[in-house]
This record gives sequence, C-alpha cells and structure tokens, in this order.
Amino acid sequence: MPDYSIKSFLAASEQKDQGHGTFELENPWMLEVNLNGQIWTKMGSMVAYHGNVKFEREGILEHGIGRLLKKTLTGEGTMLTKATGNGKVYLADGGKQITVLKLENESIFVNGNDLLAFEPSVSWDIKMLKRIAGMMSGGLFNVKLEGTGMIAFTTFQAPLTLKVTPDNPVTTDPNATVAWSGSLSPEIKTDISLKTFLGRGSGESIQLLFKGTGFVVVQPYEEVYFQHQ
Repeated sequence: MPDYSIKSFLAASEQKDQGHGTFELENPWMLEVNLNGQIWTKMGSMVAYHGNVKFEREGILEHGIGRLLKKTLTGEGTMLTKATGNGKVYLADGGKQITVLKLENESIFVNGNDLLAFEPSVSWDIKMLKRIAGMMSGGLFNVKLEGTGMIAFTTFQAPLTLKVTPDNPVTTDPNATVAWSGSLSPEIKTDISLKTFLGRGSGESIQLLFKGTGFVVVQPYEEVYFQHQ
C-alpha cells in the first residue's frame, strides 16, 4: 500500500540539487535559481528563498528612457524584479509549466506576460505589434531576448513548438502564442468572415502569420492579457 508518512513525503518533495547551472527545474512548475550575483525575475514570481538575497523593483530609468517610454505608452506588463546576492531563489507563476532555455548568442521573442526570469548577460527590449494593439484587450507585447545566458518562460500546460519554413508558414492565435525565434517577424492577419460572424471581440478573427525560417511556441490555452493601470 502507498506510504503516506512524513518521511516518504519529504523524500518525494524536498529540494534536490541537480547541478544544471544557474536555473534548475525542481519540477515542471517550480524554478530554482542558484544565485551567485544577479538575475532578473517577473515581479511577484518569488515563492521562497534562502541565503543572502536582496530583491529590488526595477528602477524607473534603470533600462533607459526608451524602454520607460515604451512601458508608459503600451501599458506593458513586463515588470521586473532584480534579485542580487548568494543563495537559492524559487520562482513560480500561477502553477504554469516552466521552460528553461540556454541562449548561445541567439535571440528569441517571448510574450511579456510569460517571461519568468533571465540572466543579466542576456539583453532585452520591449517590442510591440502595433497593428494589433487596439484590437485585443491589452494588445500584444513581447520581449526580445538576445545574447548568451539562461532564460525561463511559462506556459499553461505543455508547450508545442511548430517549425516555420519558407514553404510552410504557420498561423497562430495571438492569445495562445508564447514565443518565437528571433529570425521571425509575424504579420497580422484579420479574418473578415470570422469578425463579421462572431463580432469584433473574437480572438480567432485576429491571427499571427509567421513566414521564413524558425519556430513558434504555442500553448493549449488562450490567455487574455490586460494592461496595467
């Protein structure tokens, strides 16, 4: 019969060091950060930590006036917290599944709401799909991450990655689109028949078209985004 003792519970659920580097997945929904210096995290994602760690909200001009203006104009929800020091920090976001990637002089776009953490060696900038901003609640804003270092993003349940090739473009629902390779620049498609039939608020009436060579990450959930006031 199953062993429901405290000893068995601790053995199954306790923190385990796996030696994977700065970012380690304790389980699919919990990220352990082996902090020795600094990382950037999504505001509100810290669930526990131990060691000598200091958390600071992103300074209003910390990343330059250009990004401040973008945040002000777009209502972009990518608010960051800087964790500095030595210790272990545990991050999660609403029970969403976490994916860890190591960039090797590469770039990737991640939906601003789904970005969980990244190392300071990775540069970033806010990008906005301007044509879609007035069509959806909160618009669609993403973060371009570039360079070498580890990043983590979240999805509702397991992500699906679709390859994009010149002879095989991919069309996605913006609310289900989580990330795409830095080589791609999506176009906005508007399905007039769906808009007419379902009304202007329909998510399916607005689509993202990816052409070229790369990949797109989608999730089995249509996430609705709201602008921060």
